[in-house]
Amino acid sequence: MSDLFTETAIVATLAAMLRLAMPLLLAGLGEMYGQRSGVLNLGVEGVMLLGGFFAYWTTLSTDSPWLGLLAGVAVGLIMGLLNGLISVTLRAQQGISGIGVYLFGLGLSDLLFQKIVGTPRIIDPLPEIHIWLLRDIPWIGDFAFRQRSIVYIAFLLVPLSIWVLNKTTFGLNIRAVGENPAAADSLGVSVTRTRYATLTIGGVLAGAAGAGLVLTTGTFQQNFTAGLGFIAIALVYFGAWRPIGVMLGALLFGFVQALVSQLKALELIPVSQQDLYNMAPAVITILALVAVSQRFQAPTALTKPFSRGG
Repeated sequence: MSDLFTETAIVATLAAMLRLAMPLLLAGLGEMYGQRSGVLNLGVEGVMLLGGFFAYWTTLSTDSPWLGLLAGVAVGLIMGLLNGLISVTLRAQQGISGIGVYLFGLGLSDLLFQKIVGTPRIIDPLPEIHIWLLRDIPWIGDFAFRQRSIVYIAFLLVPLSIWVLNKTTFGLNIRAVGENPAAADSLGVSVTRTRYATLTIGGVLAGAAGAGLVLTTGTFQQNFTAGLGFIAIALVYFGAWRPIGVMLGALLFGFVQALVSQLKALELIPVSQQDLYNMAPAVITILALVAVSQRFQAPTALTKPFSRGG
């Protein structure tokens, strides 16, 4: 057990924590925007799968992980607009339509992988960026400032999201539409455009999350997200619909997952118990969600379609 507390093991665990938190943070922030405007999207996992596949295939075809990331983002944008059409324009029941988007993403990514790729192949991941001066800070520099670019992007989106939601007219419109869409509409705020915008942001970030997962691991396989999209949705509730809260939830999940991986690497977990320990990140996240989420109020109009005069 003492091997777990060496400097090398601690740095490796914390570095893995940030890397594993990245897809959850991106997808969670995107889902937060949608929910703050009143739209629940249970299809995050499906968008991540499609974004991840197209990022993988593009990188495999072009040898450019940056083009792969762009492809994942583009797919997320299209899926965000599709979700807007279903949930906002057609006013479909959001829970059912979200599951439909998830199943569509799961099935299409699997089909395309089998038909176009077939056998998993390794691709070039996004490059690591070692931030000058900061990388030389003892301990912190070793795990926080020697990461791949997508990790920095994910965490930089937290202060940006705080600013957008609290300091801009767009953020005020999002909050107004999520709390009282009829009142917002009476003041000239377009509920439809605002919800389309947040769902598009959510789609872009979910696509980036799937692409980021592929472009940090360097491979893709069927259902490779393994439920991370649903965990990201749960983290929005855990984080009380606030960027900082979503980030803390993502870090909690990432830390537990990284710790379990480190215990397995050091052979501190018996092989017979590894499946049990693999459940720990999800179980702890759920327990934390139950403990925290009851203290906060969800956006009033969440899951409620809006029609003028309805």
